[in-house]
Amino acid sequence: MKFAKLAILATALAATPIAASAQDVGATVYGNDGQPVGTIESNDGTNAVLKVGEFTAALPVSIFGTGENGPTINATRDAVYAQLKAADEQAKAAAAEAQAKAAAEMAAKRDAALIEGAAVLSADTQPVGMVASIDPEMDAVVVLREDGMVTLKREHFAVDADGALMALFTVAQLDGATVPVPEGAEIAISAE
Repeated sequence: MKFAKLAILATALAATPIAASAQDVGATVYGNDGQPVGTIESNDGTNAVLKVGEFTAALPVSIFGTGENGPTINATRDAVYAQLKAADEQAKAAAAEAQAKAAAEMAAKRDAALIEGAAVLSADTQPVGMVASIDPEMDAVVVLREDGMVTLKREHFAVDADGALMALFTVAQLDGATVPVPEGAEIAISAE
C-alpha cells in the first residue's frame, strides 16, 4: 500500500465541506460521476485516508462532500487513481535516483581507499591484512594475511563510517578462504 500526500489532489477534489464524522472508516466515497472512488481507511478528524486501488492518500476532511450514497469528492475514480499512480511513480523514481547516487558515492569512496598497501578490516571490524595487489582486468584484489592470502573482487570491499577499507566478510569467512602463499613466491606491497 502506498501513501501519497497530494496537495494538488486535495485542491482538485475540493467539494462542499461536511463534518469529519461523515467519513466513517469503511465508508465508500463516491465521485462526481456518482461512481465509487474508494473507501475511508482512517479518519483523525483532520485528515481521512482514502484507499483507491492499491494506493492511499491522506486528504483533508474539508474536501469531502455528501451525496445520496455517502461521502463524495469532486473527481472521478479514474482521475484520483491516475494522480495517485503518478505520485507513486514519481516517488519511486526519486527514491531510485537517491539510491543510485548514494551507491555511486559509496563506490567512489571505496575505490579511493582500495589501493595497494591499504590496511583491510573484516566486516566484524578486525584487522585482516593488507592489499597486496589489484588486477583491474581480472577484477581481483589480493589481500595478504598473516597466514596466507585471499583473493576478492572490488565489489567485496566497502569503507566504514571512518573511511577505513573493509572486506564485506567476517574474519571466519576470510580464514576459510585464505590459502597459503606458495613457497618462493615474492609478494611486494607498495604503500601508495
